[in-house]
Order: sequence, then structure tokens, then C-alpha cells
Amino acid sequence: MAITNGWLPDLPANLISYESFVVVLDIALVAFLLYKVLMFIKGTRGMQLLKGLVVLIVFSGLSNWLHLETVAWVLDKMWASLFVAVPVVFQPELRRALEQLGRGRFFTRSSTHLTGEDLYRLIREIVKAVLELSRTKTGALIALERRTGLQDYVEGAIRIDGLVSAEFLANIFVSKTPLHDGAIIIRGDRVLAAGCLFPLTDNPFVEKELGTRHRAAIGITEGTDTIAIIVSEETGTISLAVDGRILRFLDEKLLKEQLEKLLQPENLTAGFRGWKWSHGSNGK
Repeated sequence: MAITNGWLPDLPANLISYESFVVVLDIALVAFLLYKVLMFIKGTRGMQLLKGLVVLIVFSGLSNWLHLETVAWVLDKMWASLFVAVPVVFQPELRRALEQLGRGRFFTRSSTHLTGEDLYRLIREIVKAVLELSRTKTGALIALERRTGLQDYVEGAIRIDGLVSAEFLANIFVSKTPLHDGAIIIRGDRVLAAGCLFPLTDNPFVEKELGTRHRAAIGITEGTDTIAIIVSEETGTISLAVDGRILRFLDEKLLKEQLEKLLQPENLTAGFRGWKWSHGSNGK
């Protein structure tokens, strides 16, 4: 076999081309799969956990480079625990990924963030429904998904996947109907599920007069960037919860203004605007 440049054997050109194609294909597939995984967990609590792991990796590398033996020893012990903890921590994301992979939806996920006329139509329908629920003193809890996914709370609920309309929302919460208990989750312009159960807040500073529906709204917004709208069954009062805090006694104008600001694509992680408030405050 001939030797080229004294180092490499003179291989057939087609073999070199084939090997190059395989290498490029291999790298492209890995990059694509990594991208899909990142897009899948984007906007969920899993992304925050992943960022935490990246920080630990960086600290581990720096400690070894700077010869910080004590820090390196502590991090080494943490890695041993993380190998067991990571599958448990990411269990909801792993389960959902396998389910979507089986349904053929893993590679077709698209954004559900609304803009323009679609966004304003959504807000208009929600405000109209909430005002009607308030007028009839019908208790309701509406969760608007933003960047943090609420799929974990959909799993044990009643799936709907219906287009949001004022009449549809009002009918869901009619007393003594199959869907009125629990909360509904809205993703984009569709009602994803009804009868959803959210964790109650443990905040000791929440007003004692607030019932289970309000405490569930505060609870879901403590761990996610969800917007929760609450209608009191006793008084018809309209409230809005974000970031584990609640505004009460909203009217049509204030509710519409807050939703318009909070649901803008550039504000999907923002809290209340134009208010001074604290945990459990009434917005006054």
C-alpha cells in the first residue's frame, strides 16, 4: 500500500468521503438530539435544575484547576449523590419525554406563546368569563401557563384541549358539574385540562381569610411563573396571583391591564406591574 507524505496510507477517495460523511452525520444527530432535549425542558423546572448542574460542573472544574482540595473533595462527594438524585429529580420530565416519544410528538413540539390579535382575543375572552363568574359568585381558579410548564398537573386531571372562549370557561365552573372542581390550565389559547389540583402555600403570612382556592393559586405561583386568576365563591371578588403573591379586589380594567403586561412575550417571567404589594396583600 502506498504511503502519502510518509505518514498516512493512500486510501481510496470514496472511503475517505464515506468516513467523513459518517462523522458529520454522527455529530449532527447528537447536536440535534441535544437541542431537542433542551427545547423539551425549556420553560420547566427541569431547566432550572439543569442550570444548577452546570454551575456545579463549572465549580468542580475551577476547584481542580486552582487546587482547592477541600472544595474539590466536597464536590466529589456531591457528584456521587447526584448520580442517584438526578433520575429522581428529573422523573416528571423523563416520564413525559418517553410518553411523547411513544406518541411521536417529541420531535414536533412548537411554541404556544401568543402575540398580536391572538393574545388580545385570549385576554378579552378570559376577562369576559371572569366578570361573569364574579357576577354570579361562581368560584373559579384559572392558571395561565407561561415559560414554566404545568404538564405535571395535567397528568392526573381531565384533559380537554379546547379553544378558550368566555362561554366555555364560564360553563366549566358551573356548580355541580363534572369539571367545576379544581383549576383549569390554559396553554396558549387552549384549555389544556380541568380539575387540576395545585399544592397549597405554606406561607404563614397569607391572610387567614383566604380559602383553599386562593392558597392553591399562591402555591402554584410560588414554584412556577404561572399567572393564576381566582374568583371567590363567597364574595365574587376577583384576584390575581403571580410569584407567590396575590392582588385582590380587581375590576375589569385592572385585570385586563395586568394580563396584557404579564402575557407579553418579553414579560413572560415578569411579576406584577404598577402595584406595591407583598405576600398575601390585598393590592391596596
